[in-house]
Amino acid sequence: MGSFQLEDFAAGWIGGAASVIIGHPLDTVKTRLQAGVGYGNMFSCIRLLYRRESMSGFFKGMSFPLASIAVYNAVVFGVFSNTQRFLSQHRCRELEASPPRTLSDLFLASMVAGVVSVGLGGPVDLIKIRLQMQTQPFREANLHLKVPGEQPAYHGPVHCMATIVRNEGLAGLYRGASAMLLRDVPGYCLYFIPYVFLNEWITPEASAGPSPYAVWLAGGMAGAISWGTATPMDVVKSRLQADGVYFSKYKGVLDCISQSYQKEGFKVFFRGITVNAVRGFPMSAAMFLGYELSLQALRGDHAATHP
Repeated sequence: MGSFQLEDFAAGWIGGAASVIIGHPLDTVKTRLQAGVGYGNMFSCIRLLYRRESMSGFFKGMSFPLASIAVYNAVVFGVFSNTQRFLSQHRCRELEASPPRTLSDLFLASMVAGVVSVGLGGPVDLIKIRLQMQTQPFREANLHLKVPGEQPAYHGPVHCMATIVRNEGLAGLYRGASAMLLRDVPGYCLYFIPYVFLNEWITPEASAGPSPYAVWLAGGMAGAISWGTATPMDVVKSRLQADGVYFSKYKGVLDCISQSYQKEGFKVFFRGITVNAVRGFPMSAAMFLGYELSLQALRGDHAATHP
């Protein structure tokens, strides 16, 4: 019987750092499209963002995710890998070698990873989105007031966190957590399960393990599938988390859905779906490739290592 393995956490940390570096610019574009107005489509948003804030605008709020999402990703990958390994071994106690995985093992492990991700990732996502959104002119945030001088509300991640806690209490760090839970539990099922099956399908049976190309392609496709299907609830989550920079206009998930639908129609819930799918491919490809290669290096072999 195998046991709890720390290598999954370390490899997840490296994969998470790689995904942040690759995906943050498009993540900023996605957040602006979903939570703001006046940007049109993905390409007009990129043009406006570059014209108003130069290249640095695409990297707003990156330092905090780089420091924290790597840790968050380490926990998500570690929890998923160890949970599915525990479930498989518990089901096949008589097997000494690695028991075969079933769809139910992967499904349950993905759900556990999704729940854990909200507990850790909620505050990280909130602070990242607040920092990404705060440079947007006040009128573009669907408001009709204007802040004198339109000064940024936050001076960095630490000040952002302190301000939220001071104004809203510790619960304020979990604004939008219910929407995030509705996004991430099914989202991780459509992330890990397609990755595992695509990886096994691409990898020849005679091969000792997946090639970097198989990992890159399966990871990228899994990311595009997961982020594409998660877009409606991702829109709601982004709006709830961006809400409150100056004052709050949503009372919760249902109120956000209702107000968004009344003002902008059904299509609002698919705002950013293109950038989500496009961004999901390189981010997830980098994440899984970083994870797999790190896991091979940490274990000192080239055996199949997919989670």
